[in-house]
Amino acid sequence: MQIYKLLSALLDYPSQDLLNNLPELQAFVEQSLEIDQAERLALHAFLAHLTSKSLTDLQADYVQTFDMTAEHSLHLTHHLFGDDKNRGPALIDLGELYKDYGVEVVSKELPDYLPLILEFAAYLDENEATVFLSDAKKVFAVLTENLQKANSPYAALLSMIDNRATLTKLAA
Repeated sequence: MQIYKLLSALLDYPSQDLLNNLPELQAFVEQSLEIDQAERLALHAFLAHLTSKSLTDLQADYVQTFDMTAEHSLHLTHHLFGDDKNRGPALIDLGELYKDYGVEVVSKELPDYLPLILEFAAYLDENEATVFLSDAKKVFAVLTENLQKANSPYAALLSMIDNRATLTKLAA
């Protein structure tokens, strides 16, 4: 599911490469059949936000939002366990799940880093991705709410993930 690759790229630390590829990302958002109209509007607004600031400003905002504010952490097990000893086994289990699917993590990030999770979800079919992401639905809801309270443009992206992580869609 290419939407998860897009969301992964948009939720990762901003880079010049990301900014250089904005026209292609805009075209994908416009043409993708995976994206509904509400998501398309939210993505266009977020991409416009990216074009409205310098790379340095985007990076500073990102660090302030995700690295300096624990309630906005993109490391999902942080929201479940904090620094509790149970976080380690959860990270190991997630890393093992990636291996079970033949996915080798070549990132310095922990396996619970949301852009990495979204990269993995992109390799799954739609139903598998929904089930996989639904395990973290409560975290997505809390993270979305925290980002909304901070008036962060990233809130719309988290809301999309939260909406897609709904098992009731599978029953319909």
